Amino acid sequence: MRIWILIMLSTTLAFGQTKPADTVQRCQSMLAEAAQDKNPDVRKRAAEALSLVGVKDNALQSLAPMLDDHDVSVRIAVVITLGDFNDKRTLPLLKKALQDPVPEVDFAAAKELYQMHDPEGVQFLLDVVSGESKASSSFLSKEKRSALRLLHTPTKLFTTIAIGAAGFVPVPGLGRGLSSVQGILSDPDSSARAASLLLIEDTHDPALTDAVGSALSDKEWSVRAAAVHLVAMHPFPGFREKLVPLLDDDRHAVRLRAAAAYIRLQHLTKKLPTR
Repeated sequence: MRIWILIMLSTTLAFGQTKPADTVQRCQSMLAEAAQDKNPDVRKRAAEALSLVGVKDNALQSLAPMLDDHDVSVRIAVVITLGDFNDKRTLPLLKKALQDPVPEVDFAAAKELYQMHDPEGVQFLLDVVSGESKASSSFLSKEKRSALRLLHTPTKLFTTIAIGAAGFVPVPGLGRGLSSVQGILSDPDSSARAASLLLIEDTHDPALTDAVGSALSDKEWSVRAAAVHLVAMHPFPGFREKLVPLLDDDRHAVRLRAAAAYIRLQHLTKKLPTR
């Protein structure tokens, strides 16, 4: 009996002594494995979550192979995430996506290249205007991909959030998180409460801190995912360790964002005060 107690005590102490570096490694492994998961929805979630980390966190190593994913929605998510980084190191990958056989993918790539003032993106969009390129196909409309509908005709809410993010001064090499936002809003099971939380992301009202803290343990997955997004992007470095339990969340959309947010905050905890 005493031996069993000692074993349990040792195990408890071992868990209690987990170092942040070990957690970062776990988060990186989670994202890398999800990017290669057999389920395309999981791979798409991984691409969206990676918009919360940075180029220097080897995000491109996971994203680059995903441009060859057989699932169109995954490739579109990758393109949007690459654009989120607003980093010239993504240009070769975006230009590769510009040659994708499915028009929705190259249209998304052109949009991101245009926003980065790259001439190839400008030329593609001019070709679309003049009718020399086809900017839509029946493939995704048959699959009813809501993410694509948001890409072409954003809802008023998403437009508001996108405008707010556009005014955000990005940290070079770190994602703007638009892919993460779009992934949450476009899910048919996403809650209006999650959308509301994302909408007030930029507020500095002290009540937001309590709202995010409570939302991290909300019963609705989309609210938890939105809260994790805010922890990364607002940011709330003081909530970093509260992300650790969410690495075991039962929803990929939550746990992969938690992994990405944990990695992102390692660059910010020493620079920003706890809110």
